[in-house]
Amino acid sequence: MNTSEARLKDLLIRGLDGEAPVYQAFLMEMSTHLRAFFRKRLTRLPDEVEDLVQESLLAIHNKRHTYDVDQPLTAWVHAIAKYKLVDLLRRRASRERLTDPLDDETDFFSSADSEASEARRDLGKLLGQLPDRQRLPIVHTKLEGLSVTEAAQLTGMSESAIKIGVHRGMKALAALIRGAS
Repeated sequence: MNTSEARLKDLLIRGLDGEAPVYQAFLMEMSTHLRAFFRKRLTRLPDEVEDLVQESLLAIHNKRHTYDVDQPLTAWVHAIAKYKLVDLLRRRASRERLTDPLDDETDFFSSADSEASEARRDLGKLLGQLPDRQRLPIVHTKLEGLSVTEAAQLTGMSESAIKIGVHRGMKALAALIRGAS
């Protein structure tokens, strides 16, 4: 055990035994170690270091009762610090995904819109080739999202007729698509 590890462990154990000034000294020294730990790992995010130091110190304080004095202190502290680092990176990744600006390509949406309307038109043509007993169950359950019961009530067909209509209609659509390609 190196001298820094031994000193910090001694300060923590004495602090856990009720020596408040010693525990305060442990937290101050630990913050120096945590700061170095995070600076090394967050060279591109230096503004996040101090927040992570504080979050880690708070977690160490809140979880101090879980520390096993027979285990190395640095392993326990580094595990807490790594969890805080991973939490930060997840938060940033989530936030960046939500706020990542799109390129200024104005045709991005227009091409998607035209493709979607072409697909709807093509699907409409294909569905138009099916008999009502197959087309209506597909439209109501697959496109409109109605339940089998709701589609049956709406069309006056039985629930089993809706299920059969969907199954046979999907097979017929697949055959029409294969024939078109």
